[in-house]
Amino acid sequence: MDIDSIRTFLSLAETGSFSRTAEALHVTQPAVSKRIAALEHLLDCALFDRLGKEVHLTQAGKALLPSYQRVMAELDESRRIISSMKTEVRGQLRFGTSHHIGLHRLPPVLRQYSELHPDVELDIQFMDSEQAATLILKGSIELALITLPGHVAEPLATQPIWTDPMYCVCAPEHPLAKQKTVSRRELKQHGVILQASNTHTRNIVEKALQLGTQNRVVMESNYLETIKAMIQNNLGWGVLPESMIDKSLVKLSVNKSKMKRELGVIYHAARTLSNPASALSDLLQQHTSS
Repeated sequence: MDIDSIRTFLSLAETGSFSRTAEALHVTQPAVSKRIAALEHLLDCALFDRLGKEVHLTQAGKALLPSYQRVMAELDESRRIISSMKTEVRGQLRFGTSHHIGLHRLPPVLRQYSELHPDVELDIQFMDSEQAATLILKGSIELALITLPGHVAEPLATQPIWTDPMYCVCAPEHPLAKQKTVSRRELKQHGVILQASNTHTRNIVEKALQLGTQNRVVMESNYLETIKAMIQNNLGWGVLPESMIDKSLVKLSVNKSKMKRELGVIYHAARTLSNPASALSDLLQQHTSS
């Protein structure tokens, strides 16, 4: 038994005509006859009496009519529920973000998101970029806004949102501050404050500046705000995103060194995002920068 057969039964009961039923369902009259015959064969009873060009429900057909009407009503209600779910943005959204993005990029996005979707409850977890993939694979969060790695393995996928230029900086009283240009060799003569080892940002910095064992690392930290504070206090030079550089720091011009990282969304490509998550992803696309 299939939905088309039930729908044909109900239409024929209403119209009392094979031809009018065929017209209403946009099928051929033989198709209507075939569906009704298959239904009667399955139930092992006649559902209609054929009286010339007109048909009338048998006693069995009349008994079956309310049940099939309820089936179609439930099906229509199911469709309405699914349709509503496709358009309504409500419920809880669990997602992760790095501290830097949470402080410097996310606030205006979330303000707009909350205005557009007031029925969404946000559950934001701050984490290192490297933790995000593990939590997404486990299903603990739907997506995360992080510093994107150069490559992710399936089933993970990424969506770049912001390009984040980075520069070498130091305090105004640092010996390198008054130089118009600085070589990598000169950088190695002074202590450096770096992002933690095995982070995406650290890898970018090491590759661009060709850092190695000759560099004296004064301190490492996962938190860019901490690194900035240490540089401001002249404990060493370091690398910061352009968005964090203010008048308290001097931007160094390092020969042949350009650094940038991609910030964006990481998610599970094999899972369907909830409406709240899809809405956030769509809104972030509007904030994409190059």
